[in-house]
Amino acid sequence: MAFDGFVISNIISELNKQIIGGRIYKIYQPEADEITLVIKKEKLTTRLHLSASASLPLVYLSKEGKANPMQAPNFCMLLRKHISSGRIISITQPDFERIIEIKIEHLDELGDVCQKRLIVEIMGKHSNIIFVNNDDVILDSIKHISANISSVREVLPGRTYTFPPSKGKHPLASLTAENFYQHIITKPLNLCKALYTSITGMSPLIANELCYRAGLDGNASTDSLTDDSAAGLYGQLVKLNALVKDEAYQPNIIYSGEEPKEFSCIPLTSYPDCTEKTYDSIFDVLIGYYSEKEKYTRMKQKSSDLRKIVQTALERTSKKYDLQLRQLKDTEKREKFKVYGELTQTYGYGLEPNAKSLTCMNYYTNEEITIPLDPTKTPLENSKKFFAKYNKLKRTYEALSELVVETKADLDHLDSISTALSLSEDEKDLQLIKDELSDYGYIKSHGKKKGKKQAKSKPLHFVSSDGFHMYVGKNNYQNDELSFKFANGGDWWFHAKNMAGSHVIVRKEQAETLPDATFEEAGRLAAYYSKGRQAPKVEIDYVQRKELRKPPKAKPGFVIYHTNYSMMCVPNIDGIEIVE
Repeated sequence: MAFDGFVISNIISELNKQIIGGRIYKIYQPEADEITLVIKKEKLTTRLHLSASASLPLVYLSKEGKANPMQAPNFCMLLRKHISSGRIISITQPDFERIIEIKIEHLDELGDVCQKRLIVEIMGKHSNIIFVNNDDVILDSIKHISANISSVREVLPGRTYTFPPSKGKHPLASLTAENFYQHIITKPLNLCKALYTSITGMSPLIANELCYRAGLDGNASTDSLTDDSAAGLYGQLVKLNALVKDEAYQPNIIYSGEEPKEFSCIPLTSYPDCTEKTYDSIFDVLIGYYSEKEKYTRMKQKSSDLRKIVQTALERTSKKYDLQLRQLKDTEKREKFKVYGELTQTYGYGLEPNAKSLTCMNYYTNEEITIPLDPTKTPLENSKKFFAKYNKLKRTYEALSELVVETKADLDHLDSISTALSLSEDEKDLQLIKDELSDYGYIKSHGKKKGKKQAKSKPLHFVSSDGFHMYVGKNNYQNDELSFKFANGGDWWFHAKNMAGSHVIVRKEQAETLPDATFEEAGRLAAYYSKGRQAPKVEIDYVQRKELRKPPKAKPGFVIYHTNYSMMCVPNIDGIEIVE
């Protein structure tokens, strides 16, 4: 994510259109490091949220408020004293830095018009909200920075406000070709780092995007630039500057699957394998991105323990399966020892004492064969030894043949649980997976109540373009429920071929058959909600529900079928209507 100078400039562009001239109606401080200004303009009321959180500094407009403390903190009280009913007259971004300067006009205690500034510095853990008078004297700040904390700049009441040091960076608007060629691409760095360490407000995300547009590798050294490639990169900087100057922003979020990956105010072409969603407002981007990101982050944190359990079990079971396959392969030579025993028993009478081998005709193949012998044993004893080896390998083969099937079933079961974890959307889904792990001994049981599983999360529900209802199981218990309790015999069942994935049920209703478009959409759902989600295409098996069978004692989600159709589908659910 990149809350950089370009996103800040987009924010300021929208703030200037929406709240310039508006009056500050109320001021709140919902968090220790956050201020909310309620602004009224032309009978419209909106809220400007200013957050200096070290982990998530943000500036955005919304209509939603937040819970506030019963007693306002001192910083909030100071703002109320000075700028309540004040009018916002300008919002600027000094030198394209990650700073928003809000100038407010208000009446002082004597009724005279005066101006003050609310300065929001969006700089990660160094973010701050600073209240300054017209003489650049700091009246207060939401975070006090003393000389003990920073030797570069103090932020304390009574001190003169100065902007954070620019570290010798060049503002994009005043970047000349001479500066670019002499001071940026001559740095002994890779191209991407040379850009974002030299240009004010530029993030690694935008720097990489510019390199991509210029047909360059952002990780390549500046020494590798030719004259033509350097000119192409500078040309991209000129285009970016024109975009900012014209305020031709295109707010967007880049998604990897359903998870938000990045956001920006310019199109990100450097993610060809991801999908882009555009928005009319940068505030919609910020609210959407961070709320969705928080959901995925929270789910990953809550599912991390389960993922670790499943991954450990997968690794152990996979090693066990490989070992069993190797041992099973070793038993293939059992028939050889049986033949050795029979031939030694048949032709051994003519051997000399202490013979080391027996050469005779193999009456199974009509070919001559040489059998190695133990010279310390008689032919009969050698024959018994060969039969003993044969019987041992035969018993091993019979035992392993069953074990390999069981271990493969366990491996497929764990693989399906791992896939279900990636499809989990809320805590109810995770609890159902936890129940399944507990039921099959992967985690300790804590006395779950009977029937608890059925009362939890629901399958995903879609409607095809032809109006047919389609249901997608998010875990093995839901898959069993859908396929064997919910679906009717004439309904259609879809599943990714030979891989873990969801069962997809399409209700046939009263129709004689499903339209082709519905078959295709159901196949896309089965491909998308499977282990093959990232593949270009996935083979999908589909069959009527009445053809499905569940073997006795089979793991949840496991079915067998003998007659089916197949088709290749792209794992994509765009355009398929989901029912909340």
